[in-house]
Amino acid sequence: MPQDILFISDLHLALDKPEITRRFVDFLQHRAPEASALYILGDLFDAWIGDDDFTPPNSTIRKRLKHLTDSGTKVYLQVGNRDFLLGQRFCQETGITLLGDYAVIDLFGTPTLLTHGDLLCTDDLPYQTFRAKARTLQWQQNVLSKPLLVRLLAARWFRLRSFFHKRQKSQAIMDVNADTVVNTLREYACLRLIHGHTHRPAVHDLSVDGQAAQRFVLAAWHKQAGEALSWNGGAYRREII
Repeated sequence: MPQDILFISDLHLALDKPEITRRFVDFLQHRAPEASALYILGDLFDAWIGDDDFTPPNSTIRKRLKHLTDSGTKVYLQVGNRDFLLGQRFCQETGITLLGDYAVIDLFGTPTLLTHGDLLCTDDLPYQTFRAKARTLQWQQNVLSKPLLVRLLAARWFRLRSFFHKRQKSQAIMDVNADTVVNTLREYACLRLIHGHTHRPAVHDLSVDGQAAQRFVLAAWHKQAGEALSWNGGAYRREII
């Protein structure tokens, strides 16, 4: 009976990134079935414009995720800042379970907080303002009501704009805020946090009200390699994919 629990994030799957898609498909076919559960903590796709979008590689990913969940591996997904329009139709077609922005799981006896990570970057005020607007039902319904072609073109424009905006921001602003991390762990009564988003893989030791805590940052996947955080019992390891 598989016992490993896997965590990944920030694959940013897209038509123009075939190497990452191939690596992820291989991961779903060979490594993930050996685990009891797989948690995808946001930005699985570089842009998600609605569950009615079947342009490559979306159909392939749907099929491989369905094969995985049918095989018995449980798959959980949190949306990120790139794929937050992903909805229940995608989940029903793949058999995955959609989680909220914050989720607490029992990780081999230790309450562990999971999140994509963008909510922790509270110094990036323009982004947080946009995020609050973009997560409203009215904004999302307005976007999803547009024809698919219009949404595809808009997604390309937003990706280009995001690229140039990031170049103008300091690295500190785009990282998590230390006080926000502590306050969030305190709010959810956890001493372990796993997240992605920042593309800065590391394990950080910190203190929450005098108690030792840890923050695990997942790696982004690139053309050269991907990475998964694997947990089994009290031990963890980073696996190069």
